[in-house]
Amino acid sequence: MDYLTSTVPSASFEVVPLDFTQMNEQLINGQVQFVVTNPGHYFNMSGDFPISWLATMKSNQHGGNTFAIGATIIVRQDSDLYTLEDLAGHSVVASDPNALGGYQAAMGLINSMEYSTDDFFTKVSFLGFPLEPLIYQVRDHNADIAITPFCTFEQMVEQGYINAADFRVINDITPDGYDCAVSTHLYPNWSFASSDTVPLTVRTNITRALFSISESDPISVIGQNSGWAAPISQFEVIKLFKALDLHSRKEPLYLQLWQWIKINQQWGFGLIGLFIMATIYHLWLEYRFIRKSENLLAAERQLKAKALQLERLQSAAILGEIGAGLAHELNQPIAAITQYSEGGMLEQAKHYGEDSVQYQLLGKILRQSNRAGEIVHRIRSLLQRKDTQSTDFDVCEQINLCLELLTHEFLSQKIVVESRLNSSELLLKGDKVGFCQVVINVLKNAIDALAETNPLQHGLKKILIELRVVNGHLQLKIYDNGIGLTCSNEDFKTTFFSTKENGLGLGLAICNDVIMKFGGQISLAKCENDPSAPWQTGCRVLIDIPFNIPQESYLSDPKYI
Repeated sequence: MDYLTSTVPSASFEVVPLDFTQMNEQLINGQVQFVVTNPGHYFNMSGDFPISWLATMKSNQHGGNTFAIGATIIVRQDSDLYTLEDLAGHSVVASDPNALGGYQAAMGLINSMEYSTDDFFTKVSFLGFPLEPLIYQVRDHNADIAITPFCTFEQMVEQGYINAADFRVINDITPDGYDCAVSTHLYPNWSFASSDTVPLTVRTNITRALFSISESDPISVIGQNSGWAAPISQFEVIKLFKALDLHSRKEPLYLQLWQWIKINQQWGFGLIGLFIMATIYHLWLEYRFIRKSENLLAAERQLKAKALQLERLQSAAILGEIGAGLAHELNQPIAAITQYSEGGMLEQAKHYGEDSVQYQLLGKILRQSNRAGEIVHRIRSLLQRKDTQSTDFDVCEQINLCLELLTHEFLSQKIVVESRLNSSELLLKGDKVGFCQVVINVLKNAIDALAETNPLQHGLKKILIELRVVNGHLQLKIYDNGIGLTCSNEDFKTTFFSTKENGLGLGLAICNDVIMKFGGQISLAKCENDPSAPWQTGCRVLIDIPFNIPQESYLSDPKYI
């Protein structure tokens, strides 16, 4: 390199030691402009890189011959391997898979014998440079075979690293006039190649400078060669690579792609830009598609919700029309029942007195007809969107009236009812009829649930009613040991939702509205989820209504305990 720097005008040269892969990468990136390599590697690069072969090195041995690359197959002297056929199924070490003289030439020899090069050896290890460890591995019994570059064995013997008598060369076909044993065909020596980015005048001056070096020139002595000759034909190398099909796997794909882009920069970077833009556009379209899909699904859900609301409004309108008609029609028979019962009571009192059984019976009929009239009046007010009349009423009294009204059903279903009303007088302001309607509806649901149970499995049918004031809230709990809840708490409050075969789904929905007008709430739960439940099966209904009572009343009046 010093010689070329002093000989070639306006040029400076520096040696950069590289392996084959590094050489390719730096040649692509323009970090190196010249390479000195074996013809096999040059052939690999020439198909992908714009390089020119300037000269072939003449060997400092073998009479300066330019065919000085081959492979020597070496085993231990005490090995039982003598022929190429004996090598099959053994371990081998070599320098590099892309080294023409270090590995590829030996693979060409094995391929020529119609053996498969992929599984001929049981294990192949590539140790790289330096080359001495290849033979050391065989010496130390770490490998059975070493494939070394031509003359490596003789150089190590000459330098005293190994004893020649300890090793043996397999398939020795050394040509006449050559100084080293070789196992394969010989191929052209190392070449000096230039990138096409180097000006033609510089390449021409370099070629002239190389050809002018004589065999005895100090430059040749230092470089351990006999000068340089014109490039030698690569015909034998091409034949070898075709046989091994190495041309299709000579470089990694990413290097081939990058090299093509470097050569065709205008098209290469244009394609990369187009690919990036297409990818971004695709991601943008996918994002838009996802957003549109989400909006479409949201709109579909809203339409379904609106359709359900419309259906419920239509049902409510129909129900309103039916209710208005029923309320109007029921008013007359209820008024007649009231008048007849009042007239009957007057006659009974006049002739038999107020203690007669008939008088008491007519009194009960009068009370129920008055209650029925209040219910009809309340329904009419609801349909006309009038506020219901708020009155002060005794909660315990109304609960007892509800129980009395359902006595017949309790007896017919053999239901044991227990009430724990911890207050004898507890006044609440609000819709008295609506409150009774809620209690009766809850008790009716409990009766229906108990009717579906198996007495043999659940024992006695029971209903427990608890009433107490807790932290300023009236809490009415109604327990039953029936079949329990089959849906969520909120589902039962939905209009037109029912688990009964012939149910309309209006009872608890109306009850919920009534209790909300008191400022309270109604909730359902399984008994097993209520720690204070008297049993683990069935359902618990909790009616919780705020009850404003002076603080001192809790301590002085037992009805609030």
